[in-house]
Amino acid sequence: MTMYNRVKPEFLTFGAEVRRLRKAAGFNQQTLADLVNVTRSYVAQVESGRTRCRREFAVRLDRALKSGTTLAEVWDELLESIKSDKYPEYFANFPKAEQSADMLRSYEDRVVYGLLQNEAYARVLLSDDDAVKNRMRRQEILCRKPPPSVIAVMDETVLHREVGGKTVMKEQLERLLELSEIENISIQVAPIRYIRNVWATFTIATLPDQRQVVYTAKAYGGETSTSPPHVAFVNKAMATLQAEALNVRDTRDLIRRVIRERWT
Repeated sequence: MTMYNRVKPEFLTFGAEVRRLRKAAGFNQQTLADLVNVTRSYVAQVESGRTRCRREFAVRLDRALKSGTTLAEVWDELLESIKSDKYPEYFANFPKAEQSADMLRSYEDRVVYGLLQNEAYARVLLSDDDAVKNRMRRQEILCRKPPPSVIAVMDETVLHREVGGKTVMKEQLERLLELSEIENISIQVAPIRYIRNVWATFTIATLPDQRQVVYTAKAYGGETSTSPPHVAFVNKAMATLQAEALNVRDTRDLIRRVIRERWT
């Protein structure tokens, strides 16, 4: 279990790209290790995000994989991202996993899921321009090729809770309708009722190798975890929420009704 807890999510993006390029080249880990003169276990550690390699190693990988400067550029971007991102300390690691995820599943009970917020809505919730810019930058992954699958379950109260006034709410809910028509995005609303074992909001990032990183919100901030018991508990909660929630089509109908009856 301690092995999982040592994984640093900020290195997962780089590791996932190394793995993708290695497989595209038709190499196994041992072959790549031989080409760059390291052990197979070191390649495995880099790919799994358990270690941060030097830039010189990224350049050697590019040469071995004939990938131009791809990995060197990813390494530079990752370093710059680590330096520039101004997320709260308790959230700082999770966006790195989010950026490389194949699937993101979330539950929100008070406000719209961050990746689905428009700028006006986010500006009401966040404290400064830098925080708003960071949230909008996170949303760039929705345009990635290929994009991650996004499954968002939100409590029905989110549609009714006023954030920034009627105009902001109307535009935000219309944005949800637009996003819900995109093939890789599913939005569901959970009815206002007690749902067993759902105690907090959370997001589950499923990485290309199927490992999962969980972010759970708490009153004092939040927690990022790769602990198998934590991941298993949150997965069960998500399955329950999806079973209790309206389906995607009925969710769209409800959002349209709320816009018409409350925010127009």
